[in-house]
Formats: sequence, C-alpha cells, structure tokens
Amino acid sequence: MLFNSLKYAVFLPVVFVLFWMCPQRLRVPILLIASYVFYMSWRPIYILLILGLTVLNYFAGLLIASQPARKKMWMILAVVANLLTLAYFKYAHFLDDTLASALKPAGINIPPLPFDIVLPLGISFFVFEFIHYVVDVYRGSQPVKSFLGFALFASFFPTQIAGPIKRYQDFVPQFLEKAKFSVSYLDEGGSLILLGLFKKVMIADNLAFFVQGGFANPELFSGLDLWVFTYAFAFQIYFDFSGYTDIARGSAKLFGYKVPINFNLPYLAGNIAEFWHRWHISLSTWLRDYLFIPLGGSRCSKWLNYRNLFLTMTLGGLWHGASMHFLFWGAYHGLLLVLHKEFSLFRQNVKPLSLLFESKIGRWLSMLVTFHAVCIGWVFFRAETTESCLSILSKMLNPGLSSAMNLPAINYPLIYPSIYILLPLLAVAHILMGYINDKKWLQRVPVPAKAIYCCVMMFIIVVFSPDKSPRFIYFQF
Repeated sequence: MLFNSLKYAVFLPVVFVLFWMCPQRLRVPILLIASYVFYMSWRPIYILLILGLTVLNYFAGLLIASQPARKKMWMILAVVANLLTLAYFKYAHFLDDTLASALKPAGINIPPLPFDIVLPLGISFFVFEFIHYVVDVYRGSQPVKSFLGFALFASFFPTQIAGPIKRYQDFVPQFLEKAKFSVSYLDEGGSLILLGLFKKVMIADNLAFFVQGGFANPELFSGLDLWVFTYAFAFQIYFDFSGYTDIARGSAKLFGYKVPINFNLPYLAGNIAEFWHRWHISLSTWLRDYLFIPLGGSRCSKWLNYRNLFLTMTLGGLWHGASMHFLFWGAYHGLLLVLHKEFSLFRQNVKPLSLLFESKIGRWLSMLVTFHAVCIGWVFFRAETTESCLSILSKMLNPGLSSAMNLPAINYPLIYPSIYILLPLLAVAHILMGYINDKKWLQRVPVPAKAIYCCVMMFIIVVFSPDKSPRFIYFQF
C-alpha cells in the first residue's frame, strides 16, 4: 500500500476515525492491527517475519534487563539473529554472486542459489530499530513491558516501510499517555501530508522519467548532459524521500504522535560532515551511535578515527542495497569525510584560508563544492551497474557540448532547454519547502491562507501528476 495510492487515501481516514472514536485502551490495538493490515497489503506471508522478530526482540529485551550476569550474551544473540535475518533476505544472492566471481579465476565454480528471495519491504528499517532496542536495553535503558506497545513501535505503519528510524525511548511513551483529540493534529498532519504528496507526485515523479532516460542510455549523451541528469536525480531523490518523510510525519501526527525529522535543507550544507547532519538524519545518527562509536569513534588515534569513519560509511552504503555500486557510494562518502577532516586540520594552520571559509563568499563556495561532491556520489547510487557508473563519471569529468538532439530517443515529454530553467527553480523549492516544513511556520499562517494553500496544492497534485507514479525510491531498501 503506497502513500500516494487510492488505497492509502481510504485506509488512513478510516484508521483515523476509528482511533479517535474508541476509548484509550483500544487505541494501541487498533493502530497495531492497522499496521499489520498495511504491511500485509503487499505480501501477507511476510507478516510472520515482522511478528517473529517482534517476539524475539521483546523477550530478548526482558532477558537482558532481568539477567545482568548474562545480559551481554542475550544482547549479542539478539543482534546476531537480527543481522542474520537481514543478511539472508537482502544479501544472500549478493554474497553468493560475489563469492562465485572471486573464485571463478581459480577454476572453482559455485552454482547460483536454487531459489529466489523476495526482499521484504522495510526490513532494513525495522531491523535497525530492533538492534537499537536491544543494545539500548543492554546499556541500561528500561525495556518495554507491554508486548502490544513494543509490537506497535516496530510496526507503526507511517514509518514501517522507509522510516524515519525511531528511538523507542522517544516513541513508546507517546502512546502510553492519555491523549485527547486536537484540531492541531489534523491541521499540522494534513498540511504535512499534502506537502509530502506535492514533493513526491508533482516534483519527484515528473523528474523520474527524465532521470531514467538519461541513466538508462548514458552512451547517447555528453558529459554536460549527464551533469544535468545527475542534478535532476539529486533533486528527485531529495523530494521523493523527504516527501515520504513528510507523509509519514503527517500521518503520525493525525494520531498525536511525533516521529523524527529526517531532512534539514541538506543541499545547503557547507561540508560533507554537515551534509550528513542534514540528510537522512535518523540513519546517520543510528550509524554514529551503533556502528561508528562501537568501532572506536573518534576517541582514538587519527588514523583509527579515519578507519572508523570509512568503515561506517561503507557499511552504510551496503545497507542501502546488495550491490557493488552502493558499496562504492558508501566508500566514496567515507573517503570524503576523511578528506574533510584532513582539510579542516590543514586550514586551521593557514590563516588566509581560514578567513576565506569564515566569510560569506567562502560559505557559498563551500556549499557549491559540497553539492557537487554529493552529486558525484549520486552517480554511484543511481547508476544501474558499476560499469555504467564508471562510464558516466568518465564523461562527466570530461564534459563536452550538449547532445540534446538525442533526447527524443528517451521519449521525454519536455523540451530539453526547459530543464535549465527547472533546476534553479528546484533549488529554490528545496529551500522554501524546508522552511514550510517548519512547525512554527505552519502555526503562523492564518486559517484562510492555509485553506487556500491546501486547495491549491490538491489542485496541482491532481492536475499535474504523471499518469503513473513510481514507488518511493527508499522502498527498495
């Protein structure tokens, strides 16, 4: 069930009405049933997966808290069980193919796995939430005593498929409190859902057709063209994923719940470290707390710190998908973070350079360089194969004249020069919608203006949406 589908447009209001009409004691069961129905709408059999992991981690948390002498053993067993589940569904074929390729030169042939594995939706997200739970209980946090409450934490339908990754200490207390309906829930939640749909359907989905044509046929285009396609993808993935997050946050708000903000104007970051403080915030903080710090974090020698950064980002890239180009994307960002740290140390000793980067011109220059560094990384992320990725990058780093005459070959409906006008507008939209997302802005807008805003948004979404809306990009992870 997609957020941008008619099914969800019916499902969400029905759950909303049932939730607020029923007494407090029935609200968690209603949301839990709704969340399981939401997940089963795709492949009913996989409800056994999320339910099985819920039972395993619930009892693991109780055992960790009640048996101090064995808490490390129970924590390790629970983490290993979660990781093995993720590895089987997400990486079994990838590991088999990688091993077969590595051993083939030695004359050893490993047959492919004799069965197909369908990747369960959202498994990367709820497995990370389970790992966070058992590790934090091991570190001293109190476990969740209510099984229904814990099950809802893991399966809450607004964040079930593509996050944001929740922390149970923040989420669980919200549905233990006795809440009363407030019009502000409907006001703020509805506005976020509309904004998210606008980002997804109006902007990301229309860009998707343009981007697909370019990345599927890189041989038809020059380096300049491929830079334009890459810029377009940078905005596509931002509006797609931040649109999903807005819908998730808005849907949760309808029930009075808050989930984490996942984006904070990421393309205005002045360096790559700041970018990761602004992009997919719930994942970057998870990687910091449960991978980077356990590896040793920054409380070690400089080179061990760099190793920890590189490994964390490389594994973070692999988390996005079982493919070498995702691994390269993560490693690329790990290398960028290491280079950023080295450059920061260098510029501290060069006063003119420090003064430059502290000025407004230096800030804008830093943002421009960071944005282009991120865009190069998006080529690794979006390219369909490693070979295609390398071919695109080689052209981008040797840009020639535009070869727009090839664009009709990809059947893109817009005139090519219009994309040069559209890209700056997307940059402005990235900034404006970031501010619109601010709760304080929503509170300040007068009711009549907000009503006009919502009507205009709905009209644009209905009239200008493409005939076919692709799935959210992060659904595949």
